[in-house]
Amino acid sequence: MSPAIGTTLDRVDGRAKVSGTARYTAELVLPGLVHAVLVGARVASGRIVAIDTGAAQRADGLIAVLTHLNLPKIPGTPKLLPSLAGMAAPGQSYFPMQDDVVHYAGQPVAIVVADTVERAEHAASLLRVDYEETPAKTTLDQVRDQAYEPERIFGGMLPGRVVRGDVEAGLGQATDRVDVTYRFAANHQNPIEPSASTVVWDDAHRLTVYDSTQGPTATQLTVATLLGISPTQIKVVSEFVGGSFGSKAMIWPHVTLAALAARQVERPVRLSLSREQMFHSCGHREEQEQHVTLGVDAGGRLTALRHHKLSITSYFDDWAETSLQSPGILYRTPNYEGIYRIAKGNTITPTFMRGPGEATGIFALECAVDELAERIGVDPIELRLRNFADTDPTSGHPWSSNGIRECFQRGADLFGWAGRDPNPGSRREGRTLIGWGVAASAYPHVAPPNPQRARARLYSDGSAVVEAGVSEFGTGVTTAMTQVAADGLGLPVERVRFVGGGSDLPNITAAVGSAGTGAVSAAVHLAATQLRDQLVGRAVADEQSPLHGADPGAVSVEDGRMRLRDRPDVGETYAEMLSRQFTPDVETLGVWTPPPPDPGYGLHTFGAQFAEVAVDADLGLIRVRRMVGVFAPGRVLNRKTAHSQLMGGMLWGLSHALLEASWMDARLGRWANPSFGDYLIPVNSDVPDVVVDTIEVTDTVVNPLGVKGVGEIGIVGSGAAIANAVHHATGRRVRHLPITVEDLL
Repeated sequence: MSPAIGTTLDRVDGRAKVSGTARYTAELVLPGLVHAVLVGARVASGRIVAIDTGAAQRADGLIAVLTHLNLPKIPGTPKLLPSLAGMAAPGQSYFPMQDDVVHYAGQPVAIVVADTVERAEHAASLLRVDYEETPAKTTLDQVRDQAYEPERIFGGMLPGRVVRGDVEAGLGQATDRVDVTYRFAANHQNPIEPSASTVVWDDAHRLTVYDSTQGPTATQLTVATLLGISPTQIKVVSEFVGGSFGSKAMIWPHVTLAALAARQVERPVRLSLSREQMFHSCGHREEQEQHVTLGVDAGGRLTALRHHKLSITSYFDDWAETSLQSPGILYRTPNYEGIYRIAKGNTITPTFMRGPGEATGIFALECAVDELAERIGVDPIELRLRNFADTDPTSGHPWSSNGIRECFQRGADLFGWAGRDPNPGSRREGRTLIGWGVAASAYPHVAPPNPQRARARLYSDGSAVVEAGVSEFGTGVTTAMTQVAADGLGLPVERVRFVGGGSDLPNITAAVGSAGTGAVSAAVHLAATQLRDQLVGRAVADEQSPLHGADPGAVSVEDGRMRLRDRPDVGETYAEMLSRQFTPDVETLGVWTPPPPDPGYGLHTFGAQFAEVAVDADLGLIRVRRMVGVFAPGRVLNRKTAHSQLMGGMLWGLSHALLEASWMDARLGRWANPSFGDYLIPVNSDVPDVVVDTIEVTDTVVNPLGVKGVGEIGIVGSGAAIANAVHHATGRRVRHLPITVEDLL
């Protein structure tokens, strides 16, 4: 039996998805189900002075109108913590509909419940809410003069300032420098499935929540805290999730509001957000500005790196995506200064968005490095490798693995980088300008702080079920874990079924920060191998077994058959042994305790990105013609799903660089383009030829299988490679995202 890990096994959930038998949260039908619709505030700042429910109350099918006047008060909001922490994870520390104050446009001010969703929407449209409006501040330019340096960001988990050496002294030693500022429009995640919750009180004290979430346990703990009940009274089910990209990583108020509404009307309630509501209900990538200063000596070695970030956050949370973390470790320099500055505004708390922080921070750094390479006349790849930090600059520890040099070499060969003319605008095809760009990729390997669990059970027919409370939200985790379990048990994959998507299964932290595969695979691997060893132990202790008295270390398992390694003809199957012993099933719980925060190694994943663009010299239209990405993510569990994740990330980098922007109407304090008609994303005709490759590096530190995540590193660096290619084609540096036609005309 060949190993299942590393093969291109087709997705085990694929048939259910393409046949329509997979059921998503908003498709569940429960007896007596009614529908709730949120009504959002029309103003961005002020207070509610009156709510007229008369017309809505007369609407057909109406069941209830809930506002701050009749909605039960919550006992308290849990501390803002990223869902990776394994605790309650509210998207923000403010819970709406508790008073008459409005903090941001779209903030829930009422819930309308009716017997159909159409009737609920109609009744909601009849609701009249009067406001006393106050001036709102919703853009970075409106609040930059009020910015401050927070002591900590990211739910208090990271410092607001990191300094090594003396940046001013380092810049004074430089023979050349680059000093640039980059602006980034706000972005929204826009998964194909909007957030939805279907909730039912099984009795007065037991609640079942069907939720579209990246972390069933995070939903359970958050809702329990907000309702003031024990987590044991809540069951969360989340089997199929139609994408997230960070919008469903934290738990937003609509989930608990649905539970409160269901308790009020004493019927099961479904609450689904509309596409427009997704723009102001589940966080976003914040509008931000980054300032990068690089100093370099005559030998092309960095003497200093200063990286400052300014962004807008809500009035209630010091949230900033971690844009300075990976840029601060990528290059070796004795003098570094990374500082966050944030300013309060009338917005929902921003949150994770794919590559949260790295996508913007690496963009700024890698564009600045490209400018520096051009200024001092050094090949962009050579300058990066000359300055790559071979050890973690923050700790001095060696990397647990890196592979970045191999990534650049493989990528350069696949792309044909040796044929590049370094002079901007040097290559034309008629009226089309051709440019090549490159950038490094880096993403932190993070592990949850708490133990991760999985359960493995083998039945007397030789089949197995492995369980862990992780959601399948498009990454292929169900497929990869089937492979891990099969190899651990020594079974063919068709004899193994992986079950996830529920809070009543062994606890797995929310699969965020590209940490899901490493955490889940570690627990599944331990559960499977422990069960295998237990079964082998039963065989060698059984006087009726052909393996009786054998050294357990001399027994291997293939295709469900335990046998001696040096005498493969001696052995028996799991099924034969369990049937003889009248044992219907055997199970074990695998518990993986992640390494400590400082395991003596730097923990990052690295890669290299290349892009070719064609720019119409007359119209300024940019077409990305091809992209190459090579990454070193440790051990690859499933090449097909990993390739899909990396390609998807690279194409998102294209979207980030050229298309995506959420524009704020500062007069109204509302997003001006909250729809797929106005929020631009790539379509198939925008997608170029994409080559994805991996360098497998051995990593014995991160987890038992040496697995690093691939969900986000694909986006990191691809936008910078495209922007650098645009400069190479046109000679013009565009220092804001997205890059538009107007920037090049």
